[in-house]
Amino acid sequence: MVTIEEEGNPYATTILGQGIKQIGIGKYGSKPLSAEQIAACHKALLDSQAHPLQRGAFIGALLAKGPTNEEHTLEAAIGKGAFSHAAFLINKLCPELHPGLLPIATKLVRGHTLSVSEAEQLGDYLFGDGPCETFRGLAASIMRVRHETNDEYLGLMRAAERTFAPGFRNNKTVSERPLVQLAEPFDGVEHSYLITPLLANWFEQRGYGALSLVGRSGGPKFTLNAHDLYMYLGCQFMQTRSELDEPLAKYGWVLDQKALSPALNAWVDRRQVLLKRPFLATLEKVLNPGGARVLVTSVFHITYQMKMAELALMAGFDAAIVMKRGLEGSLAPSASRASGVLCAVRTEKGHLFFQNFDADRPDFAPFRTDADPDVLNPTAADNAALIRKFIAQKVTDDEEFDNRVAYAYALLERGMEWIEGQLTL
Repeated sequence: MVTIEEEGNPYATTILGQGIKQIGIGKYGSKPLSAEQIAACHKALLDSQAHPLQRGAFIGALLAKGPTNEEHTLEAAIGKGAFSHAAFLINKLCPELHPGLLPIATKLVRGHTLSVSEAEQLGDYLFGDGPCETFRGLAASIMRVRHETNDEYLGLMRAAERTFAPGFRNNKTVSERPLVQLAEPFDGVEHSYLITPLLANWFEQRGYGALSLVGRSGGPKFTLNAHDLYMYLGCQFMQTRSELDEPLAKYGWVLDQKALSPALNAWVDRRQVLLKRPFLATLEKVLNPGGARVLVTSVFHITYQMKMAELALMAGFDAAIVMKRGLEGSLAPSASRASGVLCAVRTEKGHLFFQNFDADRPDFAPFRTDADPDVLNPTAADNAALIRKFIAQKVTDDEEFDNRVAYAYALLERGMEWIEGQLTL
């Protein structure tokens, strides 16, 4: 079954693509393949026209979730005993892989996690231009299904930082104001409006500089994201960190992933083939190319909220505010669901402190509603019109939009008051 957001993506309709969508969810969410699917996937694995990324991602997801007895017959498409002998599987599936990566590949196939240095070596390969797309798909899929560790994220983060363009890698310009970085999922929304530029403006009114990280959507959603919205608002995208010396615009600075790192941008196309959201969907939000002090980001799944906060502190931020269950995972809070923010700080003495401000607090009660709006076909033009009108008049004709902005401001106010009480920013 092809979802609305995948229409127009030819890789969503392939046999292996359909298989990835079923078994590449996670260890506790994947479903076994039917006999018909197994037969079709066996044939697809032998097809020389199958995309190597999907071939690797399919096998990686299958191994990470654990093949059923019926699914184990897919081993024949690679070689007898391949699922039980990691080195043999790698040699058959990825014959062009550099021998130096065989130990790391073997660990992944065996279900082991990587050390920081191993993950860093893997990241150099993933972001490089070496051969074997099959292995890139395999590695990304395995880590996604079994969930990446913080050590793995740290190694991948260090490798990603080495791909930054010289204007960000070598330039250490610091904003005169304490810098806040805003980043939400790059695939954006399909049924709601974004409020990110208004949050950037709110931080500027509070005395901070605001930097929004954006980029092309890697899927699965392709309707509207912050990159589209900032473009429609006419914002100029940064090309070098030295621009932090320039006067603030009303929506802050905006950094496109394409300008930050061509290597990371190249993964957008890979992710559209992989269909599922690999490590970069998380990692790209916590990279800190501007030397920001505070990260404001979001997660939909509550179980990832603490991990995002931990990764932010690992990335060099002094503090983080992580929105949970924003609309479609964005920085716009849900007025009807169990939303809220998790705040984290690392003090000058290196101590870590965390504080939750959940939606059930009495001071947030005025913003609560029975349901959230379902916007049909939201466009960057309509979203930009709301942003401009709210900036000019502090109110629009959309009461639900206005309420959501006010709710976000209230959550950020509580979060920043707590952070400012812990740190000198």
